[in-house]
Amino acid sequence: MEEEHNKNWHSRHREKLTFGQKLADKVAKGMGSWAFIIGQSIFVLLWIILNFLAYLYRWDPYPFILLNLLFSVQAAYSAPIIMMSQNRQNERDRHHAEQDFVTNLTAKEKIEAVQLTINQIEKNQLAEIIKLLKKNK
Repeated sequence: MEEEHNKNWHSRHREKLTFGQKLADKVAKGMGSWAFIIGQSIFVLLWIILNFLAYLYRWDPYPFILLNLLFSVQAAYSAPIIMMSQNRQNERDRHHAEQDFVTNLTAKEKIEAVQLTINQIEKNQLAEIIKLLKKNK
């Protein structure tokens, strides 16, 4: 139980994710990378070059309808997957904001208590100083 208490929120959150949620996060992370953009650009260039070079046996002649279909399918699946990942990020951000609020509220209460203690000490010291001054008159 002590180990569970010592884990941060991220660790506990990751342990609760389902396989689908973990997969969605990995897909979103991968599709949002330069490696994916460069890889996809190379794929498109190769597709077009190979189609132009294969003069007699073109499998996808210009305007590359099959390539457009592949991109449509990719977009149809990737958009909701990325949205799932973003929704979880929003949930994490909301939780962090709530935790920050609680931390700030606790800190405010402690600061106010310290300030009250300091004020009381100052009042006591001022009273002592006034008492000493009256005594010395």
